[in-house]
Amino acid sequence: MYKRYFKRLLDLVLALLVLPFWLLMLAVIAPIIYIQDKGTPFYNAPRLGKDGKVFKMYKFRSMKLNAPDLRNEDGSTFNSENDPRLTSIGKFIRKTSLDETPQLLNIIKGDMSILGPRPDLPDHMNLYEGNEVRKLEVRPGVSGYNQAYFRNTVPWKDRIKNDIYYIDNLTFLMDIKVFFKTAISVLGQKDVFVEKTSNSKES
Repeated sequence: MYKRYFKRLLDLVLALLVLPFWLLMLAVIAPIIYIQDKGTPFYNAPRLGKDGKVFKMYKFRSMKLNAPDLRNEDGSTFNSENDPRLTSIGKFIRKTSLDETPQLLNIIKGDMSILGPRPDLPDHMNLYEGNEVRKLEVRPGVSGYNQAYFRNTVPWKDRIKNDIYYIDNLTFLMDIKVFFKTAISVLGQKDVFVEKTSNSKES
């Protein structure tokens, strides 16, 4: 019952309650992004949603305009505190996870949930093996089991295993635990960046 109905209702109610506060945040962050690097304050990233549907995931833009697209060897997004593509405001909003807050709009639209597996890139659909496609059984989340307990410290394939564990054990109590663990992780700013270089291209 929670997984099918109540979770979506709870997402929508909480997102609408938070929306006015996020609009105030938008009024502060968006002009700073524009002043530092011009261009739009948003980055619209195509991602895989529930049942494999591709949607536009909204983020505050943390990189310079026309920054090259880099990936780690496992195909995941390259992420480093010393990434020269980041603007100064971009480094701050990445470290504090404020860059993810526009996904509040994705929650209201129904593309995402507050908690769930982090969405993959569309071309990752061709890299799933065995039952890994099961991570698409639920809406992707702004945060989730991986982000709460591991942030960016585990390889992509291990993240998928954790996503499936979350789906198989999804209850209201599980989401409460993940929510508070996420809050602790974000406030502690631990494991946000992975100091790992790559020779492949990034996103």
